[in-house]
Amino acid sequence: MRSELFFQAANFIQEKINISPKIGFILGSGLGVFADEIVNPVKISYDEIPGFPVSTVEGHKGQLVIGALEGVPVVAMQGRFHFYEGYSLDKVTFPVRVMKLIGVEKLVVTNAAGGINTSFEPGDLMLITDHINNMGKNPLIGPNDDAFGVRFPDMSISYCKQMRDKARQVAHNMGLALKEGIYVANTGPSYETPAEIRMLRKIGGDAVGMSTVPEVIVARHAGMNVLGISCISNMAAGILDQPLSHDEVIETTEKAKERFLMFVKELTKVL
Repeated sequence: MRSELFFQAANFIQEKINISPKIGFILGSGLGVFADEIVNPVKISYDEIPGFPVSTVEGHKGQLVIGALEGVPVVAMQGRFHFYEGYSLDKVTFPVRVMKLIGVEKLVVTNAAGGINTSFEPGDLMLITDHINNMGKNPLIGPNDDAFGVRFPDMSISYCKQMRDKARQVAHNMGLALKEGIYVANTGPSYETPAEIRMLRKIGGDAVGMSTVPEVIVARHAGMNVLGISCISNMAAGILDQPLSHDEVIETTEKAKERFLMFVKELTKVL
C-alpha cells in the first residue's frame, strides 16, 4: 500500500484535532464503551477517513475517538477490522500506521478471546505476554515500506516489558486478579473445533481469537511499544459442554466492562 495514502489519512485526522495523541487504543468486541470515557472527544467515522475500511461486526461501532483520558492525549479505535471480513491484512492494519503518523508512541490492543487455559473463567482479564500467529499470513508480506520500518523487524519482545510491569502493578493496587498468557490468532470467522483447541493448548496457547496479531506486527514494525489485554469472553470449544456464539462474547464483555474500564483508566495514568 502506498505511503501517500497513510499520510493523506493522517492529514485528514490532524485537520480535525488540536492535540497529538501519545497512546492509541484498539478496542475489541464489546469493549468499545471505553471510548465513551474520553473527555472532549472528536469523533470521526471510519467512512470519512481516506483509506479506512468500514467495520461490519456487531459490537464494533466504527469510529475514531480522539481526546483526553486521565489528562493524557489519546486516540481510540471504537471497533477494529478483521481478516475474516474479507479485508486484506494491509487494510486491517491500515489504522495502526495512521496512528503512528499522528503521534502515537504506545499502542494498547484489546480483544475478546476464548479461554484455552482451563484455569481461566469467562470475564477474566488476561495480560498478553506473547502471541502465536496461526493465521497463515503476515501483514508485512510484499514490498517493505521503509518509511515505517525495516524489512525484517525483531519480534522477540512483541509486548513491551515496561508496559506489562506497569499493568501488573496497577492490577495489584486495584486488587484485580490479572491473568497472563499467550494469545493465538486464527483467521475465523468459524470458532475452533475441540480438536483444534487441544492442539493450540499443546503448542502453548492460553487464549484464542481472530484479531490483534496483525496489528501488533505492524505496530512493532513501526517502532511502537505495545500492550495487549484479552477479555476472556467464553471458554473455547470442548472445554465446557455448550455451543459457542458471538452473543455470549458480547454478554460476557458487558459484564466485565466495569473492571476493564477501571483497569485501563488507571493504567493510562502511568503509561
